[in-house]
Amino acid sequence: MWSLTRPDAPLDEPLLVADDRVTGATDDVLDAGVALGMPRREAEVLVPFATVLPRDVGDETRRFEPIIEAVEDLVPRVEVVSPGLLLVPIAGAVKFYGSEESLAERVAKELDVLTGSRRGGHALIGVADGPFAARWAAATANVGAPMIVDDTIGFLSRLDLGVLREAMGGEEMIGTFRWLGIMTLGDLARLPRDTLASRFGNPGALAHRLASGDDRLVDPRGIPPELKVGMEFEEPLESLDAVGFAGRVLSERLLKGLRETGVAPHTVTIKAGALHGPGRERVWRSSDPFTEKALADRVWWQLRAWVETAGVPGGITSLAIEPSDLSGEGRQLGLLTDESSMIEAERALARAQALLGPDGVVQGRRQGGRMPSERVAWSRWGEPETKVERDPRAPWPGATPSPSPALVPPRLRPIEVEWDGGLPVRMRLGARWEPVLTWSGPWRLSGRWWDGEETADRYQLVTSVGAFLIVVSGDRSFLAAVYD
Repeated sequence: MWSLTRPDAPLDEPLLVADDRVTGATDDVLDAGVALGMPRREAEVLVPFATVLPRDVGDETRRFEPIIEAVEDLVPRVEVVSPGLLLVPIAGAVKFYGSEESLAERVAKELDVLTGSRRGGHALIGVADGPFAARWAAATANVGAPMIVDDTIGFLSRLDLGVLREAMGGEEMIGTFRWLGIMTLGDLARLPRDTLASRFGNPGALAHRLASGDDRLVDPRGIPPELKVGMEFEEPLESLDAVGFAGRVLSERLLKGLRETGVAPHTVTIKAGALHGPGRERVWRSSDPFTEKALADRVWWQLRAWVETAGVPGGITSLAIEPSDLSGEGRQLGLLTDESSMIEAERALARAQALLGPDGVVQGRRQGGRMPSERVAWSRWGEPETKVERDPRAPWPGATPSPSPALVPPRLRPIEVEWDGGLPVRMRLGARWEPVLTWSGPWRLSGRWWDGEETADRYQLVTSVGAFLIVVSGDRSFLAAVYD
């Protein structure tokens, strides 16, 4: 599992790597009942003794780049599914190296030099008909002993239904199949596909195709040249901000053009020209047709890897994205979710970001804190979420009481409040004074006294024009939030 190879991973300790779900775990954690793809909270309950590290896909992609290059030196047209997982079409390479066994052994030997010193980094290699079967052939292989599958259908039929977890996005459908007495992919493949499609929609049909070895039923339509998108830059791009912004703009432009023709790509080729030396090229694949956010994420991960590993000397002079494996199948819309509106919203946000710049569109994530401004962690939309600094599940005694305000300025703003005998009487709003109709508080806010911060009191003041959260420190008053 590539996520375990990170340099900050403590050695000889139980380790769990996760975002919302588990993406990597050491053997002792897996033996305790944790499974890859399990929700993070469930995993933490099972293994309170494990060290939990947040996943950083961009950093994983950067560290995985030398592995990709080593495989590309042996077999061209490597397709990246995610950091740690590569798909390689080997029909032509087998003719050159003589056999599948010879090729697999040669790849294993090359990768052993790069991965042998990394924790959890030994290469597992599988050869089978189709990406899904090859992926699970690799999962059942041993280090230094590639798994060569001669009978793909027979191999798949023996696998447990749990191998569908990644493709199905969770356990819900798998649990339904088990309740019906279906335990293996062979059991599933023996059911009529039309019946599964009518009962479960596209996800049911996809599960049957994977179980039957037909995992890449996409429509290989021709790609009109005008649907390939690209940019040329007079000044080479060297900063990550500029590179990421250009990648998001191109991703939006590509999918907008494809959507007008009613198709979406399963595979894209990302190309970057360098000021000095040859350009770079990388293929990314997705089991589902790419959406704007999914494509922008992968473009960003790849460009970040190239920039941070000096893969584009002198900066990026051109950028292009070429689609392939076009499909008109789309995705079955959920009964209780409006995915079409979600796609439209993502498209609108991408357009707004193209106009306003990378910092013009941000997204919030709940975190702990005592003041309203402390309880949200902000990150750029379309980029990995900012690490939460304070646990929102902690009790946080002294937090500002409910209700939550509707508007929170980025910083405290001075405001005039008139007091009479320690009671708020009126406050200045613009050019006029407004009487305070009612109020609550104070709530003491203790500062970091060891850093010289002073204590302060918080008040909720209500006037005829609105309600406000006020912070009083010494003889000065500050506006902290506005209530709806």
